[in-house]
Amino acid sequence: MDEVFRALADPTRRALLDELFRQDGQTLGALEERFAMSRFGVMKHLKLLEEAGLVVTRRRGREKLHFLNPVPIRLVHDRWVSKYAEPWAAGLSELKTMLEHPMEKIFEIYIRTTPERLWEAITDPEIRARYQFGARVTSDWTPGSRVEMASPGAPGLLGEGDVLESDPPRRLVHTLTALWSDEVKAEGASRVTWEIEPVADSCRLTVTHDQLRDGAHDELYGGWPMILSGLKTWLETGELLTTPGSLMYGGS
Repeated sequence: MDEVFRALADPTRRALLDELFRQDGQTLGALEERFAMSRFGVMKHLKLLEEAGLVVTRRRGREKLHFLNPVPIRLVHDRWVSKYAEPWAAGLSELKTMLEHPMEKIFEIYIRTTPERLWEAITDPEIRARYQFGARVTSDWTPGSRVEMASPGAPGLLGEGDVLESDPPRRLVHTLTALWSDEVKAEGASRVTWEIEPVADSCRLTVTHDQLRDGAHDELYGGWPMILSGLKTWLETGELLTTPGSLMYGGS
C-alpha cells in the first residue's frame, strides 16, 4: 500500500487518474495533450502509477492504451476508511469506478494464493457468495454451459450468461446479462474475462469487463472493486468484508 500512497501524493498523478476516470483507455499522446509537461514527464508519472497498480495498460494494434484500475483505492478504503466510518458513510463513499462513456474496464489485483485455489474461489458458488454480495454464481464452467447468479434473498435470478472459454486454472470467459433491475436488464449482454497469472507466491488476477455500450448503467461494473477486494481479503485472511454492499444478500 505504500506505493499507492506515494503515487497518490503527487497532484499530477492524481490529475492523470482523474483524466482516465473522465475517459478511460487513453494513449500516451492523448494524455500528453492535456498536461503542460514533456512527453517524458507524462511517461514517468504513468510508470509510477503502473508500479502502484493504479493504471494498467493494454495493446490494441499499434496503440498502447492506459486504463484506470480502482481496485488498490478500494483496498485502501476497506483497510483504513470503512472501519472508522459509520456503515451509511461507507455506502456513500462507494467508488464510482467507471467512466461516462466506457467500452471496456480492466481491474487488476495481486492475491497471495495459488492459481488452483483462486480458480476454486471464482467458480465455487458457496465461496463466491462470500465476497460477491452474498450471491451464488453457478455453472459447470465448460464452454457452452449456462451461468446463473442468484440468491434466496432475491426475488429471481440476478444475472445469467454463457461460458465462452474455460482453461482452468488460467482463463475463464463468459457473457453476463444483469437482471437485478429493469435498468440493467435493458443493457443486454456484456462479457467478463478472468485471467490468472502466477507471480512468485501470489497470483495476478485481471478481470476485463467489456462489450459494454457507451454510457452503460454503472451498476453493471461499479461493484468490481468491492468484489475483488472481498476476494483478496477472504483468500488471504479468511475474513469477510462488512461494508453495506458486501452484505447486500448476506442473509442468504
